[in-house]
Amino acid sequence: MQKLLTQIKGDRAIWAIATLLAIFSFLPVYSAASNLAYTRGAGNTFSFFVKHFMHLFLGFSIMYGVHKVPYRYFRGLSMIMLPIVFVLLLVTLLQGTTIDGANASRWIKIPIVNMSFQTSTLAAVVLMVYVARYLSKIKDKVVSFNETIIPLWAPVFLILILILPANFSTTAIIFTMIMMLAFIGGYPVKYLLIIIGTGILALTMFVLVAKAFPEAMPNRVDTWMNRIENFANGEDTEADYQIEKAKIAIASGGIQGVGPGKSRQKNFLPQSSSDFIFAIIIEEYGLLGGLFLLVLYSWLLFRIVIVSQKADTIFGKLLVLGVGLPIVFQALINMAVAVELFPVTGQTLPLISSGGTSIWMTCLAIGIILSVSAKRQEIKSKEETENDNPLDILSEAI
Repeated sequence: MQKLLTQIKGDRAIWAIATLLAIFSFLPVYSAASNLAYTRGAGNTFSFFVKHFMHLFLGFSIMYGVHKVPYRYFRGLSMIMLPIVFVLLLVTLLQGTTIDGANASRWIKIPIVNMSFQTSTLAAVVLMVYVARYLSKIKDKVVSFNETIIPLWAPVFLILILILPANFSTTAIIFTMIMMLAFIGGYPVKYLLIIIGTGILALTMFVLVAKAFPEAMPNRVDTWMNRIENFANGEDTEADYQIEKAKIAIASGGIQGVGPGKSRQKNFLPQSSSDFIFAIIIEEYGLLGGLFLLVLYSWLLFRIVIVSQKADTIFGKLLVLGVGLPIVFQALINMAVAVELFPVTGQTLPLISSGGTSIWMTCLAIGIILSVSAKRQEIKSKEETENDNPLDILSEAI
C-alpha cells in the first residue's frame, strides 16, 4: 500500500476529492438502483452495486494511468484523436436509433465486452484538449479571424454538428466551455462574438429545417422546445413528471434526510440513479448531504484554478481549465435541474451518478489535471534538490 501511495503524483487534494466523491456515491447509487433492479434486474440490487464498483475501479485505473503520462504528450494526442472521434461520432449518428421518433443515437456498442459507450463524452475531452493546444500556440500573437477558421473553428463545429441531433445539452455545454476557454486564452473578444453569432444562427437553421422536414432526419427538437417552454411557463404537464418527483424528494429530505436507503421517490423517479441522483441524495441525506457535495465540487474548482496557475506552460494552464471546468459546470447543471433552476438536460453528476462512460471520461479529465500538477511537483522537487547541493552553497558563500 505504501509503495502504491509513493507512485501517486500530482495534487493530493484532487485525489482526495475524487476519492471522497467515489466513496460517497456507493450508497446513493445502491439505494436509487432498487427501482431498476425490480424492473430490469429481477430484484437483484447487488449487481448494480458491483457494476458501479467496476465502473469506478476502471475509472480510477484510467486516472492513475493518465496521470503518469507527461502532459505535453496530450498536445499531439489531441491531433491524433480528433479524426478518430469524428469517425466514432459519425458511426454513432448513422445508427439511426430512435425513441418515440426522436434521435437517441448517443451510444455505440464496444465489441467483445458488449458494453455501451457514449461517444460525445470522449469528444468533449478531446476537443477541449485540442482547443487548449491551439490557443497556447497563438497566445500573445496577433492573429486574424480568417487564420483561425480552418485550424480551430472548423473542427469544433464539425464535432458539435455530429453531437447536436441527439444531444443538445451536451452540445451547448461543450460550446459554452470552448467559448470560456477561448476568452481565458486571450482569443479576441470581437472574434468570439462572431463565433457565438454563427453558433446561434446554425442552431436556428437546424431547428427550422428539423421542424419543416421532420422525416428527413430523426431529431429531438420537439423535446428540447417542450422542455424549455414548460420550464419558462411553469406548466405542470406529463413532461414535468421527473421534476415534480425530484421536488417531492428534496422537500421530504429536510435538513438531515430520511436516512440512507429510505428514499421513497426512488421508486417513482425515472433516472434516479443517474440524472436525478442529487434529489435522492437530498431526500436520504438532507440539506447537509447536498451541501457536502456542493463543498466538494467547490473545493475541486478551487484546486483546478490553483493547478492551472502553477502550471509551467501556457498549454498546461489552458489544458487544466479546459478539461477541469466542464466537470464542475456539469455538476452545477445537474444540481440546478433537480431543484428546477434549469430545464431538464440529461446531464449526470460527475463521479456520483451511475454510468460507465461519464465516470471514465471524468476520471480521464482528472488524470490530465493530475499530470499537469505532477510536472509542477517534479520541477519544484528538482529545484529544491539543486538548492540543497552543498557545493552550490559553498560557491555562493565564496
